[in-house]
Amino acid sequence: MNRLRNRLIFVFIGATLIPLVATVWITSWLMRIEARLRENSTKMALSVAGELRQTGKAFYDAACADLKRRALAGEIAAERLSRTGQGLWNGVADFADSGDPDRCSPVGKQQDHLEYLVRHGDTVWRYSAALPIPLAPVDAAVREASLHDEILSEYDLPQTEIWAFILLTALFWIVSLGLLVFLAHRISRPIQQLTAGLAHVATGDLTVRVSPGRDDEVGRAIETFNEMAARLKESTDRLVYLRQLESLQTLARKTAHEVKNSLTPIRLTVEEMLSRYDEADRVFMEQATQIVVDEIETLERRIRAFSQFASEPPVSPMALNVNSLLQERISLLKSAHPEVTYECRLGTVPEVVADADLVKGILTNLLENAADAAGDGGRVLGATSLEHDRVAIEVHDSGPGLSEQAMTSLFQPTISFKKKGMGLGLSIARKSALLSGGDIVLVKGELGGAAFRVLLPTASNGYQTRPDRG
Repeated sequence: MNRLRNRLIFVFIGATLIPLVATVWITSWLMRIEARLRENSTKMALSVAGELRQTGKAFYDAACADLKRRALAGEIAAERLSRTGQGLWNGVADFADSGDPDRCSPVGKQQDHLEYLVRHGDTVWRYSAALPIPLAPVDAAVREASLHDEILSEYDLPQTEIWAFILLTALFWIVSLGLLVFLAHRISRPIQQLTAGLAHVATGDLTVRVSPGRDDEVGRAIETFNEMAARLKESTDRLVYLRQLESLQTLARKTAHEVKNSLTPIRLTVEEMLSRYDEADRVFMEQATQIVVDEIETLERRIRAFSQFASEPPVSPMALNVNSLLQERISLLKSAHPEVTYECRLGTVPEVVADADLVKGILTNLLENAADAAGDGGRVLGATSLEHDRVAIEVHDSGPGLSEQAMTSLFQPTISFKKKGMGLGLSIARKSALLSGGDIVLVKGELGGAAFRVLLPTASNGYQTRPDRG
């Protein structure tokens, strides 16, 4: 089942590694393109700024030269300025104090005029002319291009940061892979256990069970497997038991036949004894006759038991009220065992489908055994209840209980733990229960002694045919 886990891991790798590699490669490629575009745009911006600066300077120099020419040619009237007030010049104090013979400079908020100042003794002549193109926007564009270059240089991603991004992405993928391995193990482990359980069942080990440990589809599958294994073991045990009974039934028929053959010489011997009878041997004859009669009764009892065990009664299933049957059996046995106190605890149970005579025989056998075990002053309890999809009839006694040896071979034919028992009563009772589609199991007693539970199918489930004994 490790192959399932490995397949999940390979599917994850195939589904994520290829897109991951593609994503890293495309990201790196886009980063390289972006860096190249940024570099080109910077170069272009700087180039434009340089050209614009040169063009602006050339335009400015040409405008100044033209203004000077026109001023010297007298084409423009001059505004003559002199010291006023506290020795200040009207807007040209800086020029007057500089000592320069002349100066050309842009003026105005948008620098859309040129001003040409010329010194003439103690006066300053000022010439001005409008510029066709303001110089302020040109200076602003040059400064913005320089600032753009500084910003791009500041936010330029170095190569180490690109590798850090790639390593972080790979680390995230490795963590995801580890999480998937953990989840795949959790998914595959119960399936692996279920597969191992099925392998055990295939080899004949029906005692194997798998611990569910989870409440999902896999957990429900494991519960179904456990239930299937339990039912399969139950059916197999029934089949094995019935096959054992079949072989023992053949032996019982042969035994009964042999015992019947033994009765003939015994009868002839008794007749011979009677023909030789006289008064002198009266005491001896009475003793001998009594011994022979006792042995014949014992043999007849054995023959009846073996005949009942070896017989195959017809099974006629019908709907039965187990509460009524239990009360009826207890009422019949109360008079036969006045020294025992019988109690009855009836539950609310549906009708069962079984053979009435077989069920009566089962209850009679269990109640008789319980009375014998309880003894004088003892108690016997009969109870009914619903257990899953079957009706349970329990018989408890206050006797000494069963030993470990008795529990291991309780339903085996010809094994008895009673003085006058044949060892066939419980075997016949269980056989009848199996033929009725149920079973008999040993349970913990409520009265301190032994307890048996008879399980029979309900009418809603229908009659369960007995296992094939072929």
